[in-house]
Amino acid sequence: MKQTILFTLLLLLFTSCSSVRVVTDYDSSANFSNYNSFAFSKSQIDKIEISDLDKKRILSSVENQMQKKGYTLSNTPDLIINIDTKSREDVYINRYNEYPYYGWYPFGMSMSTSYRPSSRIVGLLYLDIIDAKTGSLLWQGNGSGTLSSNKSSRDELINNFVSKLLESYPSKNL
Repeated sequence: MKQTILFTLLLLLFTSCSSVRVVTDYDSSANFSNYNSFAFSKSQIDKIEISDLDKKRILSSVENQMQKKGYTLSNTPDLIINIDTKSREDVYINRYNEYPYYGWYPFGMSMSTSYRPSSRIVGLLYLDIIDAKTGSLLWQGNGSGTLSSNKSSRDELINNFVSKLLESYPSKNL
């Protein structure tokens, strides 16, 4: 019984912490098999207003995912990857009803209600993949999820963001 409860709690914790919402779109007329290499848009990366550590995490994760899909990082790329980030604070007001007595109590006694605010930071990651020769947008995706200040959680979170985001990007036909 204790193992079942522990398993359920761990499963709930894992699924609630790893929820990343992803939306992707692509140019259906694009032939992705014509592309072999990629590079990052330095001018776009310089504009991102996040810490250099998070930039490094994002770039490393994107590079790893693209290489897993058969693309190579190049100085003369077929694809340019633009990255952008945003964050927002979601504020929640939780209502708590506090009963002064348990069980039956006479009419006229009221419960007290209190409101407690809580908040969480939601991070948004945008990826645009552009044809380097024509400048046309081929694929774009964005992901959102809760940010954590814990270093190991941030590494895992960013890897999760990027892998979920690039999950639908086509692999190279090897």
